[in-house]
Amino acid sequence: MARILAIDYGTKRVGLAVTDPLQIISTGLGTVHSKDVMNYLKEYASKEEVECFVVGEPKQMNAEDSQIKNHLDEFVKQLVKAFPLIPVKRYDERFTSMLASQALLLSGAKKKDRQNKELVDMTSAIIILQSYMESKK
Repeated sequence: MARILAIDYGTKRVGLAVTDPLQIISTGLGTVHSKDVMNYLKEYASKEEVECFVVGEPKQMNAEDSQIKNHLDEFVKQLVKAFPLIPVKRYDERFTSMLASQALLLSGAKKKDRQNKELVDMTSAIIILQSYMESKK
C-alpha cells in the first residue's frame, strides 16, 4: 500500500504528515516554508509511494471560506499539475489548530513548545490526516 500525505497549508509555513505504508498510523513529517513545499513534495514522492494528498480546507465557524482560500486554490492547482496521477482530496480542517494546541498541552509539552508555530502546524497536519483516515472507515 502507498502512503497518504496530509498538508496543512499556510502562506508562511506548511505542516506535513504522512501515514505508514499500511495506512494505520499518521506521523508528522515536519514543516516546510510555503515557497519550498513543492520541491519537498517532489523529493518525498520520488522516494515514497503516495496514494493521495489530503489538503486541509480552512473554513470559518459559519462554514464560509477563510481568507486563505485563494492561496489554497492556487496551491492545489500547482499540486495537481505537479502530481497528475495522485488524487488531491480537500478535508475540513476547522478546529485543527485548537486541537493541536490542546494535544500539545495534554502531552505535557512546555509552554515554549506549545507556542512553536511549526510544531502546531505539523500537529495540525497529523490531526487532519488522522481525522481523514477515520472518516474513510
